[in-house]
Amino acid sequence: MAQFILSAFGDEIDNDLSKQLDALAELDIHHLELRGVWGVNVLDLDDTQVKQVKHMLDARGFRVSAIGSPIGKSFIDQPREYELQRLERAIQLAHALETPRVRVFSFYKPEGVSSWAGYRQEILDRIGQWTVRAEKAGITLLHENERDIYGDIPERCLDIHHAVTSPALRNVFDPANYVLCSVKPMAEAWPLLGELTQHVHVKDATFSDQSVRPAGEGDGDVPSLLQALVDQNYHGFLTLEPHLIFAGQYGGISGPDGMHMAAMALRKLIAQLPKQAEVR
Repeated sequence: MAQFILSAFGDEIDNDLSKQLDALAELDIHHLELRGVWGVNVLDLDDTQVKQVKHMLDARGFRVSAIGSPIGKSFIDQPREYELQRLERAIQLAHALETPRVRVFSFYKPEGVSSWAGYRQEILDRIGQWTVRAEKAGITLLHENERDIYGDIPERCLDIHHAVTSPALRNVFDPANYVLCSVKPMAEAWPLLGELTQHVHVKDATFSDQSVRPAGEGDGDVPSLLQALVDQNYHGFLTLEPHLIFAGQYGGISGPDGMHMAAMALRKLIAQLPKQAEVR
């Protein structure tokens, strides 16, 4: 039987970690994809703040599903050391917060450049370098499809995974992000990336106006995604990233009510599946 572990980006609820945990506990969600707390990006938390986060999570029975880092949301013409330093910090955080997973991206083109020609190999080399370090640290890097980065469409996501064959690199499947790139998630992306997917971000979106919606209310075909996960006996996270009030380059906002709406929409879709999945 497939097993879906629910998680969420708590900073979509509130900047305050206590309020994040309160809202998620009410929704019976006990994992957090840590992207930011107290208005500070996860990679910029100091050691004292990290210890405080760990103490608060432990006291409430929460675990970290992944470090929701912005690694790779940078221009490819920046020095390699910039993201290597951020990766080192992400690895430290992953160990401190007891998660083996760090989310990453695959770079923006330089400003004013319209083509990826000439940058592909550098992107692949850099991601390959990250995986060497991640393997040594016992960390899995989760590459997320995101609009305007190299891996925004399924063919280039697959290119990354074919070129960088390390077991320390796996795929994040975000159906809404594909819709925002005019890609049909289940018809065009899943056949290429389903077997490589080890993590799922849950939000939906529409082709017509590019608006972000709760799961099942857009063109992301989330019911088919859930069924495909059941069919392949998926054991992993479904992380709510609703973006219902604001969707920006480095995150989104949904508020407590929006997170509640998103969680209820996802649970409804899971309950309607022909084949059962364990949810926890």
